[in-house]
Amino acid sequence: MQLEVLQRKENPLLKRVEVTFKATHKAEPTPTRDALRAFLAKELKATKDIVVIDYQASTFGRYETLGEAKVYKTKEEALAVERKHILVRNKLIEPEVRKEAVPKPEKPAPAPRAEKAEKPATPAPKAEAPKAEAKPEAKPEKPAPREEKKPGAKEEKKPAEKKPEKKDEKKAEKKPEGKKKEAK
Repeated sequence: MQLEVLQRKENPLLKRVEVTFKATHKAEPTPTRDALRAFLAKELKATKDIVVIDYQASTFGRYETLGEAKVYKTKEEALAVERKHILVRNKLIEPEVRKEAVPKPEKPAPAPRAEKAEKPATPAPKAEAPKAEAKPEAKPEKPAPREEKKPGAKEEKKPAEKKPEKKDEKKAEKKPEGKKKEAK
């Protein structure tokens, strides 16, 4: 693997060097973050624990990985400035594992239904809205199940049955009664 530093910028305020790099890895898989950190540390004459890779990205079909990294003066400065998820990715700190939440106290079991029936209940009269009468719809009859064909037996072809037209009936159902127009 070959590592090439494309851009190098000093940042004295945050006490770090910001680097843009390109790693060429022919006949090898995409390098891991740890491998890139080791190569960058060697290239920039620093230790691996002060190198933080912000991102790395490989292009499909190419043997190149482009990315950005930061090299701090000390590990403490890196821990103070960098975001936690970046530090976890670079394995400078351990991920925070959430401890199991304190179990919630269990709710008392619901009372048996027999006890509920014993309680006096005063039903309040409710005003019911008038229900609209539903018109029964004619359901189409299901055709008889087809008989399976037996090998070797010839069946006579039956003429296709014509279905009665229901278009006029459907149109009449859709139109409200007050707005019916007579057919001419």
